Amino acid sequence: MASIDDQKGANAPSGSDASPAGASPEVSYSQKVDDSYGGSDDGYPYEDGGPATPTATATTTAVTTEPANPSVPAKSAGGGGGKRPPEPPSGGDGNDDEEEGMLRMSFLEHLEELRSRILKALLGVGVAFLASIWFSDALWNFVREPAAAALISLGYKPDLAQITPMETFNIIWVKLPILAAIFLSSPWILYQVWGFIAPGLYRRERRLAAPFVISTAGLFILGGMFAYFVAFRFGLTFLLGLGRGKGILPVVSVTEYFDLFVNVTLGVGLVFEMPVLIFFLTLLHIVTPSFLINNSRYAILAIFIIAAIVTPTPDIFNLMLFATPMCLLFFVGIFSSYLLVLHRENRRFPWAKVLPWVIGVLVVAAAIGYFALIRLGYHPVPNWPFFSR
Repeated sequence: MASIDDQKGANAPSGSDASPAGASPEVSYSQKVDDSYGGSDDGYPYEDGGPATPTATATTTAVTTEPANPSVPAKSAGGGGGKRPPEPPSGGDGNDDEEEGMLRMSFLEHLEELRSRILKALLGVGVAFLASIWFSDALWNFVREPAAAALISLGYKPDLAQITPMETFNIIWVKLPILAAIFLSSPWILYQVWGFIAPGLYRRERRLAAPFVISTAGLFILGGMFAYFVAFRFGLTFLLGLGRGKGILPVVSVTEYFDLFVNVTLGVGLVFEMPVLIFFLTLLHIVTPSFLINNSRYAILAIFIIAAIVTPTPDIFNLMLFATPMCLLFFVGIFSSYLLVLHRENRRFPWAKVLPWVIGVLVVAAAIGYFALIRLGYHPVPNWPFFSR
C-alpha cells in the first residue's frame, strides 16, 4: 500500500516545484541536508542543476527546498560543490619548455652557490699552481728569453740583476707559478663563471656554455701569445736600446722585468676579450650592431688611447702594433653581434656568398708567403718580424 506522501505526490500536478500550502514536511532538516548532498556523484541531487521536480514514484521522497540565501553565491551547474577547482589554461607559446630547468633561489642560496663556485675555481688554480712549481725552472727560462734576445741584439750580456735576497725566490717560485696557473686554469675558471650564471638562463641560452668557454679562454691565451712573441719583444728591444751609444749600461732587475712582463701579457690578453664583451652586451640588449657601426669612429679613437696607455714605448710603430689587432677584434665582435641578431630573428648569414671571398683572400696570402719564402729567400724566425733573409 502506498503511503500518504506517495499519494500526495501522485496527485500533485506535473512540473510543480513546491508542496501544497500548509503541508508539513515529513522529514527533519538534518535528513533533508543528508538527502540533498547524496543524490548524485557530484554532490548535487540533480545532475543538470535544474529546479527540483519530484516524480510520482514509490521510492521518491519529497524534498523541501530551503530558501535561497542572498549572501551565499549560487553554485554553477554541475560544478561539484567547489571540490575540484578549474584547471589553469595551458600555455601554448612554449614558455614552460623554455623555463624548464631554471632555478629559483633565494639570496642566501645565491651566495652559497657563489661561494661554491669560487672555491672550485681556486681549487683549479691551486692544482695548476702545484704543477707549475714543478716546472718553475723551465718557465723562468721561457719568461727570460725575450729579455735575453733583446740584450743580445743590442750587444749586452743576457743577464738580469738580483737586487734583494728574496727577489729571485719571490719571482721564480711564487709569482711566476701563479701567473702560469692563471693561464692554465683559465678554461676551468670560465667554466665556473658560466656555471654560476647558467641556472638563470633559458635552455637555448645554456647551449652557449661550450662556445663561451672555448672562445673566451682561446682569446685570452691568444692575446698572451701575441704579447709574448710580438708586442713585448719589440717594445723591450726599443726601451733597452734608448741608452745605447750614450754611455748607459742597462741593468734590469728581476722584479722590474717580471712586473713589465705581467702587465703587458695580462693587459693584451684582456684586450683580446673584446669580441666576447661585445657579444654579451648584445645578448643583454645593451648595444646593437648598427649602433656599433655608426659609432665605430669613437670606438677606434678609444682603442688608440688605450693602446697608447698600454704600449711601453712612445713610438707610432709600436702604437700601431697594439692598436691594429684591437681594431680587428672590435670588428670581429661586431660580426659576432650581427650573427646573434640574425639568430634572434630566425635568419641566416649568407655564408655561401662570403666564403668564396674569404677563401680567395687566404689563397692570395698563401701565394705571397710562398713567393717570399721561396723566391726572395726569406725564412721564419722565432721573434719579430718572424721572417728574415
